[in-house]
Amino acid sequence: MIAGTEGSTMPLGFDRLLDHVSEYAGIRSVSALEPLAGPGTKVFPPTYGVPDSAETKYAVEKRVVRSVDGSTERVDSVVLNSVAAQAHDLSDALYAATDSGSLELPLIGVNFAEFDGLSEFGLITDLQSPHRVYDAILRDSLDGEVPFRFGAIGKAITDATLGNAGALFVHSPSALLFGAWDSTGPKGGRGTKFERAITSEIVATDIALGLKTSSRIDPIGIERVADVYRTKSGEWTLNKSEAADKTPKPLRPSEINHGNVTPSIDERAGGITAGAIEATTVISLIHLRRLRFPIDAQGHPLQGEQREIAERAARATLAALGLAATALAFEAGFDLRSRCVLAPTAEQTFEAVGRSGVVESFSLTGREALELVAEASRAAADAGLGWRPGVHELTPTPRLVDLVRRSKEAAQASSAED
Repeated sequence: MIAGTEGSTMPLGFDRLLDHVSEYAGIRSVSALEPLAGPGTKVFPPTYGVPDSAETKYAVEKRVVRSVDGSTERVDSVVLNSVAAQAHDLSDALYAATDSGSLELPLIGVNFAEFDGLSEFGLITDLQSPHRVYDAILRDSLDGEVPFRFGAIGKAITDATLGNAGALFVHSPSALLFGAWDSTGPKGGRGTKFERAITSEIVATDIALGLKTSSRIDPIGIERVADVYRTKSGEWTLNKSEAADKTPKPLRPSEINHGNVTPSIDERAGGITAGAIEATTVISLIHLRRLRFPIDAQGHPLQGEQREIAERAARATLAALGLAATALAFEAGFDLRSRCVLAPTAEQTFEAVGRSGVVESFSLTGREALELVAEASRAAADAGLGWRPGVHELTPTPRLVDLVRRSKEAAQASSAED
């Protein structure tokens, strides 16, 4: 370990980040967490659809953990926040920074705000879309008078490759950071696939599965003293002639959210207690070095030393963006879901991992990381790879608007029936 022995860290400057991007394998951050209620208290992982015969609805697996003395053992572990869920949270942290004006990041978004009944969706950007800039929401929108993929920016991002990634860096750098696959564009399944440069997950190890009890006491004590029926509108009635079905089946009071609920025990989603919980984030500098930028933002070739400078600055910008997402998400906290709120046990630190096992520790706050992004992006712009400013706004096609409206109406009808 250099530049900070174990237990000490130093700040990260732009020049050192450039060195890391050129020479190191990657950057990692491992943060120990504990339940907000304290060590040993129960938290609830996400549940998944599983067969009826499954022991649990959680993503439980064996993991090898290493003790202080160097010995290893296999212990039961569970994912508290998956790679996909963490990517969503990291993206949210960056979007919040752009929304507050503390981060200038090029975005491409579809605006639903002007359409009756759809204003709640507002502006959906490539930073929020599941498939980033290649998402169907953007694909099925218009850039002026033409479909997005047939506009200038759409054509450029469609033609982007690992060997020529400049268009994505200029217009949608989040796709290069979080990964994206152009699987539904003009090239079909042959569209370029960009792997994630940043991966993150939260895992609990050495776990014990718990039980969840549930019940409800109705303060007005409604009993099944009369038959209750469902109407066509989804409401309930005591009048059999108003029932939706010709031969209606009477409902229990609990089916219309009245009456007591018999106490029950859920053995498959009863929460867990854990010996340790860790949030781990890794930024692959190896992958960033695979990205090539032979063309500048105006479409002119980059050559010689200028290209080398531009590529180093672009990769450093992406690394800084990943660091900013990690630091900002850490500062925002770990409220994963109901009954799964976690708290860090120490300040966040980072480690740059060299090719030969050398580890360099450094500290970085969200504000400092955003300053690094600004400095790195300016250096990239000076070398010819300037970010496109602001949000490039698209308009949803009439068929997409109609599809969203119908989907919303179906969801509302389904909710009323339930």
